[in-house]
Amino acid sequence: MAMAASYKVVLGSIAFAIFWVLAVFPAVPFLPVGRTAGSMLGAMLMVLFRVITPDDAYAAIDLPILGLLFGTMVVSVYLERADMFKYLGKLLSWKSKGPKDLLCRICLISAISSALFTNDTSCVILTEFVLKIARQHNLPPHPFLLALASSANIGSSATPIGNPQNLVIAVQSKISFGGFVTGILPAMLVGVFVNALILLIMYWRLLSVQKDEEDATSEVVGEDDVSSHRFSPATMSHLSSLNFEEILDPLSSPSHINGNSTHIDTLRNRVNAVNHDEIQRATDGSIGSGRISNESKEAANEIPSTESFAVQNSEQKESKKERLKNKLWKAGVYLITIGMLVALLMGLNMSWTAITAALALVVLDFKDARPCLEKVSYSLLIFFCGMFITVEGFNKTGIPSTLWNLMEPYAKIDHVSGIAVLAIVILVLSNFASNVPTVLLLGGRVAASAAAISASEEKKAWLILAWVSTVAGNLSLLGSAANLIVCEQAHRAPNLGYTLSFWNHLKFGLPSTLIVTAIGLTLIR
Repeated sequence: MAMAASYKVVLGSIAFAIFWVLAVFPAVPFLPVGRTAGSMLGAMLMVLFRVITPDDAYAAIDLPILGLLFGTMVVSVYLERADMFKYLGKLLSWKSKGPKDLLCRICLISAISSALFTNDTSCVILTEFVLKIARQHNLPPHPFLLALASSANIGSSATPIGNPQNLVIAVQSKISFGGFVTGILPAMLVGVFVNALILLIMYWRLLSVQKDEEDATSEVVGEDDVSSHRFSPATMSHLSSLNFEEILDPLSSPSHINGNSTHIDTLRNRVNAVNHDEIQRATDGSIGSGRISNESKEAANEIPSTESFAVQNSEQKESKKERLKNKLWKAGVYLITIGMLVALLMGLNMSWTAITAALALVVLDFKDARPCLEKVSYSLLIFFCGMFITVEGFNKTGIPSTLWNLMEPYAKIDHVSGIAVLAIVILVLSNFASNVPTVLLLGGRVAASAAAISASEEKKAWLILAWVSTVAGNLSLLGSAANLIVCEQAHRAPNLGYTLSFWNHLKFGLPSTLIVTAIGLTLIR
């Protein structure tokens, strides 16, 4: 594409620069409006500056990607309600054989959960688990936080639903779910292993030293405390409209009191009636000494106890019925999720499959879905809409095409040197412009260049783009949203707060990213 008119190039670059600054640094002092508002501002400026027409702006929004993203978020919300992530958290500490085993376990669970439920979701939910377990075993948190974030990024590369950039690639490339998984899975598995090995080598001495016994006794956390964490989607969720006081103290709620008052009044009336009859009989002389017989007293006393027993028995039956109902509901949630994954592997439309699974879960729940739907990150969906328009406007300026024309002769993927150059370009851009905009900017161009060689090379080019842009997130703390989520969640965790510094992350992230990326590139098919 040729360069656009000078005013479009200048104004389009300004709009894209504003979007980039607010996307990477959402709290800049001169305009602290956040990422979502920043993406909408960039999109609006592209239209106001006439870099892109309103019709082209609407057309730039990729609805299949938004549908897939929405569907997977809803499924994740219901899986959280079904305690899937609580079970994953328990696996972290179940029969742990020491710090090194714990670190390897975090790497594996983080990678698998991210491949199935997106890396951001896994990091939001598992960060506090990891902090609690590290405290329980009296260990320094940062190796485990690094293991969580880095493995989440690597693991998410294996599936189209693992992260947002893979969603974009899967929809644009039309690669099937199964083809995507088989193409990247070997690289992902080896990458997780190598990443864990690097962590063990770097922190071997730290993981081998326990704290003093005095510290250990004061720092230890109970098993119940570790397993009691509930999903708290940080910046991605909204407050539920549930009455938490009634949930926490159901016996004091008016409905409970009113519901049981009938039984109490009935018992009281029956006891009073019996006592009244016995007293009347005593007065009439039917009972020898004018006293109430022992048998009558026992009968009067037995009636409330029998009724109480009946009430307790009824409540136990209801409790068992509720537990059974809850187990069946959880089983239904897991079966629908497995069905969604099977349908995706069969090659059905990914967007509609995810939405169908989400609606099936809503129907299965058989209650108002508003509290669950409120947990969906609509701000992320709006961010994507603004980003699609902004990137499309920047493409219209001709700058990305001109830069790619300069790089293309050196980035042919039929040569090792070309793959290396392409990987370096993707790594740099993913950390400079973020991974999703990088995929939107480079995807079509890289694929077209590879398609000129062969159809198989085109698929390989898309998979290389998915692998490198995802693993690039491990390079620095700002490289991916998963890193920032782990950092923010760890900092805000009540009584467990820990700050993961930029340099601590970079010291591990730089060698890990370069080594894992290079090894993975040799395994992508």
